[in-house]
Amino acid sequence: MAALLMAETGDNIRSLVSRTAIVMPGEAALIARARGGDTRAFEMLYREHIDRVYGICLRMTGNVSEAEDCAQEAFIQAWNKLAKFRGESAFGTWMHRIAVNTVLGRIRKSKREQDRIQVVAETSSSPASIADNGELRDLSDAIDRLPEGARHVFVLNAVYGYSHEESSDMLGIAVGTSKAQLHRARRLLAQQLKEQGFEA
Repeated sequence: MAALLMAETGDNIRSLVSRTAIVMPGEAALIARARGGDTRAFEMLYREHIDRVYGICLRMTGNVSEAEDCAQEAFIQAWNKLAKFRGESAFGTWMHRIAVNTVLGRIRKSKREQDRIQVVAETSSSPASIADNGELRDLSDAIDRLPEGARHVFVLNAVYGYSHEESSDMLGIAVGTSKAQLHRARRLLAQQLKEQGFEA
């Protein structure tokens, strides 16, 4: 049951992500206008991408307040660095990289992070909320309790569908480390879900 739940949840989340990742019409024009200092154009980009940026910050930090701060900081950095965006990747992918770097920077600054219990507050009204049912909440809580390295790789690879090469590049780790951390994350999740009464 645990393995099935993990596989189905990953597929469902990746499906949701792929649907929301479609480039909106005129996005290139919005980026060009925003580069020229048009704050309304950047606000439209913000509205289009904030849900996914917040979602990745929440999954990586395991904390609603920190996720909100990281998401806002990521967009501030994006505004300041917009001239460096060359369109070699999708704008959403570029934003994800900024968000990941923002989260990792915050974690490096906070030595308390590793001692903190990873508990996600009620997010059912959040734009990053997954389906409101017990099994998905159990899986979400299990992900939040993963060790930091394993959680980050799992979020990027299994939840958001990035390759090991992309994940390792974002996190600044070797591809082999990314693969090992993903294997560790899956093993720990299976153990946690089994302990909660799910059959493998």
